[in-house]
Amino acid sequence: MSTIQTQTVEAVVVGAGMVGMTLAHALAGAGIEVAVVDRADPTKFTDAAFDGRTTAIATGSANVLQGIGLWPTLAPKSCPIDTIRVSDGDSLMFMHFDHREVGDDPMGYILENRDIRASLLAAAVASTNIEMIAPARIAAVSRNTVGVSVKFDDGREIRARVIFACDGRGSSMRQAARIPVTEWRYDQSSFVCTIAHERPHQNIAHERFLPGGPFAILPMRDPDTPIDGSAGPLRHAASIVWSESNDLVPAIKGLTDEAFTAELAQRVGGFLGEIALASPRWVHPLGLSHAARYTDQRLALVGDAAHGIHPIAGQGLNMGIRDVAALAEVVVDARRLGRDIGDPDILADYERWRRFDNMLLAVVTDNLLRLFSNDIAPVRVARDLGLGIVNAIPAARKFSMRHAMGVVGDLPRLVRGEAL
Repeated sequence: MSTIQTQTVEAVVVGAGMVGMTLAHALAGAGIEVAVVDRADPTKFTDAAFDGRTTAIATGSANVLQGIGLWPTLAPKSCPIDTIRVSDGDSLMFMHFDHREVGDDPMGYILENRDIRASLLAAAVASTNIEMIAPARIAAVSRNTVGVSVKFDDGREIRARVIFACDGRGSSMRQAARIPVTEWRYDQSSFVCTIAHERPHQNIAHERFLPGGPFAILPMRDPDTPIDGSAGPLRHAASIVWSESNDLVPAIKGLTDEAFTAELAQRVGGFLGEIALASPRWVHPLGLSHAARYTDQRLALVGDAAHGIHPIAGQGLNMGIRDVAALAEVVVDARRLGRDIGDPDILADYERWRRFDNMLLAVVTDNLLRLFSNDIAPVRVARDLGLGIVNAIPAARKFSMRHAMGVVGDLPRLVRGEAL
């Protein structure tokens, strides 16, 4: 931590989570000096007890991580998603996405959040353009036409051209800027855990729509140490994201590990063989949020500070990474032209680029959730027919696959696999 009382950088990133740190690396790699501020100690973010979740990294997001130099350390810890199978309960109708239909790249990758966080933090420590200021508490922030000032409760001060708020759904930076947000809670929460299992998952991700909410089985890299089961060592692993109606959450939360595993086994089915709980269980309330605008004077909202969606499509972090790629591109291009990177026109370009895509995905996931989280017979027949039709039409299937891979639309250079 710096002992300098007043320090000047070009940009301040508030929030040392995965989106904030990815943005810091994208900017720093282009020669921009960045201060990353967080009130928590980032070294604790790499503890499994802090965040035991996994994340589906779309192909386009993997391109971004490759472009900022992080993918070589993450690839060995990832599990490729070669196939996605979407089904509606026990219906015979389904969608089957095979990556070979659209190219050689996987549909995406599954990574543990703690591995992503550890890689981001290690690279930040080694960077000469990233100043980590954490843990630290912000006492005051001032923004005006010429720059920004961030003062801490220990007397230090950081001055910069712009602030990028990456401080999550409850963003204090967004609240201080009085940016309204549209939000609501779903009548669902998600249980997240890792299971060990007997039979290989063959790199297939499963999304099953059940009346209480979606149930996802995500393939993970085989564990270094197998877990003992009654049938012998369980050598394979998968991440479970089980969304359930809130009125059932207390009862499920109160189950013993054995009873919880039995409930999981009923929902997973027998295709993985014997399963066993291989991690603690976490419960997360689910909701949707979208900021009325992404920018204010010398301020831009990024990732969950701007938008948050249901995990039904596994796109939350991917939306944030696309935000990063677009924001980094407009900021770096402006700086190369000698412009002020906090100029409102530059920040407006970022918002125009990302707002429609984020809003569209929020609406789509919200509608999907409402369509599938019920057991009304006529609705179920209609949605199952829809799944079957999409699966039977190659063009529709390939478009859906490319969208899931994050390679559709007006893409930033990093997402396309090009240098920033």
